[in-house]
Order: sequence, then C-alpha cells, then structure tokens
Amino acid sequence: MSQQASRPSALVFVYTGDGKGKTSAALGQVVRARGHDLRVVFCQCMKRPDAAGEQRLLAELLGEDFLAGGLGFFRDESARPRHRQAALDVLAWAMERLAHHACFLLVVDEALYALAADLVTRQELESLLDHAAERGVHVVLTGRNCPPWLEERADLVSEVICRKHPYTQGIPAVEGLDF
Repeated sequence: MSQQASRPSALVFVYTGDGKGKTSAALGQVVRARGHDLRVVFCQCMKRPDAAGEQRLLAELLGEDFLAGGLGFFRDESARPRHRQAALDVLAWAMERLAHHACFLLVVDEALYALAADLVTRQELESLLDHAAERGVHVVLTGRNCPPWLEERADLVSEVICRKHPYTQGIPAVEGLDF
C-alpha cells in the first residue's frame, strides 16, 4: 500500500542566537524553495536598502517579492518613531503580499531584533504569523533573543552560537562575508 506524504500545515522556522549566520540560514531556505520553483517573499525589518550584499541578489531573484525596508541600526531613542514606522511598513508590506500573492515561503529577516527593541509588538508579529498560517505559507524569522512564546509556537528553532568572532580580534567586517 502506497502512502502519499501529506503537506504539512504552515511551519514557522526561527533562526536566533548571538552568532553570525542567521540571515545566511534564512537565505539557504530561500535557495531551497526557489530550487523547487516555489514563490518566496523576503523582507528585512532593520536593514536599510543597499546595506548588505544579499540584497542585490534577492532583488534580482525575487523582484517585487523582496523589500529591505529598515532604517539601519536602532541606536538613538529619539529615532524610535521613524524606526517603528519603518518596521510597521515592512510588516504591512508582508501582509499585503500574503493577501494578494500566493507564495510558499515568507522570510522576515531581523523580525526578532524589531520585536526585542519594541519596534513591533508581539500582537503585530503574531497577527502576521496567523495570516500566513491561514494561507498555508511557511515563515522564517531571524534575529537575536527569541522570546519564549515564539519558541513555543515555532516548529523549528535553531540557535546560532558565537564561539569566536574576528571582530573581537580587532578584524573589521569584510564586505562579501559580513555584509
């Protein structure tokens, strides 16, 4: 008797931790999905446009399904309203993509940074996850400090741990490796 594999309900993957490689892991999911000709939507909550090498490739590969909507590092409390609005705009863009464009995978890069900095709320992120689940869209979230409620909700949580980093040895970030 042959068994047909059933398609799992929408999965939530989280790449978290203080190590380098969370976005790279998410990009691996993109490559795998696109390798099967599946539609991917990818957005970045914190990175500003043209801040990282992957953005050019993602723009070419995904076209209108890619958005780098952040303002960069959030360091100054006086800039909170602008950073929050930018993060909310990214989530709204993702919601719009889910509502009007059938896709297989949604990646929200740096979502956990935005969450930890209170630029997006738990309710706002949960709403996006609910919206994706209703449409059968798998979600990948990245960033440090995965909260317990999200770890509980996620189907996969991988923690990237930093054991050694060039920066601590006085080596600056390298274009093409670090950004």
